[in-house]
Amino acid sequence: MTTVLIADDQPLQRFGFRMLLESQDDMTVLDEAANGTEAVRKAADLHPDVVLMDVRMPGLDGIEATRRITAAGDRTRILILTTFDLDEYAYAGLRAGASGFLVKDAQPEELLSGIRAVASGDAVVAPSLTRRLLDAYAHHLPVATTGDPSAPDGRLTALTEREREILTVIGKGWTNTEIADRLHLAESTVKTHVGRILAKTGSRDRVQAVIFAYETGLVAP
Repeated sequence: MTTVLIADDQPLQRFGFRMLLESQDDMTVLDEAANGTEAVRKAADLHPDVVLMDVRMPGLDGIEATRRITAAGDRTRILILTTFDLDEYAYAGLRAGASGFLVKDAQPEELLSGIRAVASGDAVVAPSLTRRLLDAYAHHLPVATTGDPSAPDGRLTALTEREREILTVIGKGWTNTEIADRLHLAESTVKTHVGRILAKTGSRDRVQAVIFAYETGLVAP
């Protein structure tokens, strides 16, 4: 059973989400939050699998709420809801630790499959779309320090040469199949490398690994 916390300042929107989710045999809504402060508190109390997080809420917004929930180190994952698929809120949400985002006019089936994917540890945003987001908002990224070999990111130096190579192409939006074909590896080997990369870089999922590759200068816009 996938447990969900709905965070949205619109009561009618929350009601609609609850009705949809509770129509599913494998989902249950633990509670609702009308703002980011409530979302953070209830996530800490209830430990839901997924928080369905609106961005624009009074007081503490969904981006800062996402940052606080993910920083707590709990297993809870965040699915951001945005108005446009390439807006700055989606970008900010991913950098804050969200595992993906969906637009608010998504079909019900897309929302349900997105929640299930996030709950299982997958990312709802394709790496190629993450790259488009980062390219669009690269001017917000911190200055990379890894261009100077004398001051590399510690997480980057922990990677083997092959892992670093694979992280670079993950940052470019390659899928596991494309990596296997182009680097002449078995797809199972690629998956093993990706798992080690996520662990060594502290990335929650593939989306976070793409962001890490940008922030460390492995991939440039």
